This record gives sequence, structure tokens and C-alpha cells, in this order.
Amino acid sequence: MRVSEITPGELAKYAREDETDTEILSTFSLILSAVKSFIKGYTGLSDEQLDTKEDISIAVFVLSNEMYENRIFTVKDNNVNKVVQTILDMHSINLL
Repeated sequence: MRVSEITPGELAKYAREDETDTEILSTFSLILSAVKSFIKGYTGLSDEQLDTKEDISIAVFVLSNEMYENRIFTVKDNNVNKVVQTILDMHSINLL
């Protein structure tokens, strides 16, 4: 699945939420936009380039669910999801 094909409804379903609830869909629409921006900033890839890396879709789903589940600001042990970090690191082109 390409990143551009991911919908808020699919993210809601992944999070085991009602994908027909307009309030939930609105929340996931905002989250999807934020996740795409985060991934583009992290990797340096454009929208078109993201679509060529199908494994980045997994990162979109995981990050979206993480944002939805953790809607309060807390930091615990500065942990990063290793699967997401590995996927994004593999495609990062903006290394200094």
C-alpha cells in the first residue's frame, strides 16, 4: 500500500476504533497529516518518493496509532519504536 492511499478510516480501523464516526475520522485526518509531515521531515523524502517505499506505510500506521493512543504529553525513558525508526532510517536521505 502506498502512503498516499492510506485513509483516516483505515487508520481508525487499525486503532480498533469506529471508522464511520465523524469525530474519530476527523482526529485521524489530523493525525495522518501530522504523520506524513513528520516522516517527510525525518527522511527528507517527497510525497512521490514516499509512495515508492511501501514499507513506510507500516510506519504511518504505527505512528498514527501511537499518536492516537498517547494524546497526552508524556515522555518515558526517551524510547523510540525501533521498527518505525529502522524503516525511516533506511529511507532517510537528509543525513548530515
